[in-house]
Amino acid sequence: MQMVVTYLSEAASFREFHQHIIERVAKRLEESLPAHWHIPSTLREAMLYSLMAGGKRMRPLLVMAACEALEGNADAALDAACAVEMVHTYSLIHDDLPAMDNDDYRRGKLTNHKVFGEASAILAGDALLTHAFFLVAQLSAVHGVPAARVVEITMDLSKLSGPRGMVGGQVADMEGEQGLTELEQLKYIHLHKTADLIEFSLLAGGRIGGANVSQLEALGTFGRKLGLAFQIQDDILDIVGDEAKLGKKTQSDMKQEKVTYPYFIGIEDSKREVRRLTDEAKAAVLEAELSNPSRLLEIADYLMNRDH
Repeated sequence: MQMVVTYLSEAASFREFHQHIIERVAKRLEESLPAHWHIPSTLREAMLYSLMAGGKRMRPLLVMAACEALEGNADAALDAACAVEMVHTYSLIHDDLPAMDNDDYRRGKLTNHKVFGEASAILAGDALLTHAFFLVAQLSAVHGVPAARVVEITMDLSKLSGPRGMVGGQVADMEGEQGLTELEQLKYIHLHKTADLIEFSLLAGGRIGGANVSQLEALGTFGRKLGLAFQIQDDILDIVGDEAKLGKKTQSDMKQEKVTYPYFIGIEDSKREVRRLTDEAKAAVLEAELSNPSRLLEIADYLMNRDH
């Protein structure tokens, strides 16, 4: 199959690049549930309600940027980007449930279970998770991605979103609510609950772009360090952030008596840790001999300096 590469020119600003990806992802997500499939209307509505709630689309952005760094097939990367966004969205729907974080708002909108009820929210999350694997599975037939790479992407998604990855991090987070006593326990939670899906995003884009072993290792390092920095920044913003920009209540960690990085090491040291991790992530990418790593470096700086 002919490879199609559809990226903005390198002259486009990061803001333009980011907005371009947000728009492409939104359009593809709307189309991702085939119209001819017979799906209960309430299920389709509940899935799309959270899926189309907006946000930075950071994980899709990373998939696309990693693939672009290797001059890979952007259209194939777009489906992988939508797959990881579905997994991320399912996790948010379930996180917000009364049995988990019991949140009323997400991205400035009522949470899924507040609109559709708990049972429908659970099933919408289940449907998004399983449909993500459908999108990955079709990468070979639709976009010509070699089957061996599709298997590797599927294994990455299973590992990094499942018991060894994001779900394991979520369980550790729930157990940690009973009292974390060591920073390493919190680091484990952040690395798995948050960073693992970010690592997957880099690996998926890299695999579609034909990355070699050392490049994949570098992209994985970039993802883990960036993911940890991202979550520490979230911890900081929960204390000092603007609710209007965040789209959710601040100081929720304090109200729920959750232990965070600022609790262990303070706000200023937490900020320094975000910078250190970001610098190390960028160094890994720069050493990987990628064709064009500039967008990845821009994303790292953007996430470090974000205020929402």
